[in-house]
Amino acid sequence: MDQLLIGLLIGVLVGAGVIYAVLNANFKRTLETRSNADTEIREAAQREAETIRREAEAVKLQATTLKAQAESDAARIKQDVELRARDEALAFQNKLESELRTKFELESNREREVIKADRETIKADRDGLKSERDGLRSEREELRLESERLSRRGEQMDTRASKLDQLEETLETDKKRTAELQISLEQKIHESELKLYEVAQLTREDAAKQILEKLDDELEEEKVVRIRTMMNRVNLDVKRQSQSIIAQAIQRSASETTAQISVSVVPIPSDAMKGRIIGREGRNIRAFEALTGVDLIIDDTPEAVILSSFNPIRREVAVKALEQLVGDGRIHPTRIEEVVQKAQDEMKTYILERGEEAAIEANVVGLKPGLLQLMGRMHFRTSYAQNVLKHSIQVAHLTGIMAAELGLDAVMARRAGLLHDIGKSIDREIEGTHVDIGITLAKRFGEPFEVIDAIAHHHDPENGESVYSVLAAAADAISAARPGARREDLETYVKRLQQLETIAVSFPGVENAFAIQAGREVRVIVQPEKVSDSKATMLAREIATRIEQDMEYPGQVQVTVVREMRSVEYAR
Repeated sequence: MDQLLIGLLIGVLVGAGVIYAVLNANFKRTLETRSNADTEIREAAQREAETIRREAEAVKLQATTLKAQAESDAARIKQDVELRARDEALAFQNKLESELRTKFELESNREREVIKADRETIKADRDGLKSERDGLRSEREELRLESERLSRRGEQMDTRASKLDQLEETLETDKKRTAELQISLEQKIHESELKLYEVAQLTREDAAKQILEKLDDELEEEKVVRIRTMMNRVNLDVKRQSQSIIAQAIQRSASETTAQISVSVVPIPSDAMKGRIIGREGRNIRAFEALTGVDLIIDDTPEAVILSSFNPIRREVAVKALEQLVGDGRIHPTRIEEVVQKAQDEMKTYILERGEEAAIEANVVGLKPGLLQLMGRMHFRTSYAQNVLKHSIQVAHLTGIMAAELGLDAVMARRAGLLHDIGKSIDREIEGTHVDIGITLAKRFGEPFEVIDAIAHHHDPENGESVYSVLAAAADAISAARPGARREDLETYVKRLQQLETIAVSFPGVENAFAIQAGREVRVIVQPEKVSDSKATMLAREIATRIEQDMEYPGQVQVTVVREMRSVEYAR
């Protein structure tokens, strides 16, 4: 701190000197440059110099004062530090003495406790030796008494042994008498059986046969009842679990349903464009239809033309080509050929993009470009007016959710669900069902066995070899059965209901049948005198099997057999 004050003082003095030197130099230059100035200016300069000199002396005096004050503060601080150090040393010494005193007292008390405990232990040992001596004396007395009791008990045992010998002799006599009675009883039973055979006119084998037949009938009825009870219980548990899993899958997958038609409408800027589309003597429209394979319909519809084709890909190519021709305005056969070729190339890219988007949306990776191209083609394929690509994506989501709930491989399930209808991408171009085509395509692109099995058996899961075919079939039925997902004409719908009722009525004992719930259930009324309760269960299974073999239908059909017996009488 002293050094800081001294440095500050030196700095102030040096600054004052510099200021004085600068001002003096300025003053001299002023005198030299203004030698002809008046006396008043010179006197003012002298007064200013005198003022600066006095200020410098005042600053010097202030610095001297600050130095003295700093020295006194440093001495006071040094004295305070020495006093504080002396006080802390005294406090530490007192604390150390107190801790040593406390430790000595604790050690002394611990030694006293140890000595006291040793004394008590010695005293307890002495008391224990005394009690052991007393115990030995009492044990000797007890041994003497015990020996006397044993001698008396030996005498009693001899008496009992003699009595046991007498009882054994009596028991032997009773055994011989019992054997004689048993032989006599068996003879009487045999005589009774002979008399029973004579009265009933039945041999032993015939009677046993009748009893067993009656028992078989009773057991058959009981077996049917037990089987039906267990099946109902199992079906109820399975139904609850399946409903829970399917409900979760449906709730978590609510993709929209779309419908495609066989015509597309292309807007045009004005009706004058229709003449340019037709061309001279119809050459433009003929060239367009020949290149695209689509019918171009030009009628009285204002500012619009219609493209008609059952091939949605060709129709989409024609729409893109016609929109480009109308926008360009140049319509002639050469230009039409160029635009159609360009639209076809763009369509290939568009189809591949749709396939890639579907795979991403279904969370399925590792598909080969050929499969993605085929999947993109399903964007333009419909089944009962349901878009097949959207349907496949939805089936993939449903199978993945159900597989996750069941602890299976959700990735494999989504892959099987996405590719289950892959055969529909080209089933209109080559021979064969979409199932056979799908199996061939899956094998060609090296898909796993589970995927191939799901493609092969998503319409008949009971013949599948893996559980993924069952999941694919269930998800396929759920997606197809969504309200508004599919449309069918009235004639097909009525025929399916009639066929269901005809199959049910064809079985013996069936009185009537009714197809309800839009063909999802068949109520079968049977004649109670011809069909028993046990046969009703078998009849329901036979009708369901027949429906599976003879019909094609979306979803599933529930068969309910109703047997009712009523006995009515009037009391008058």
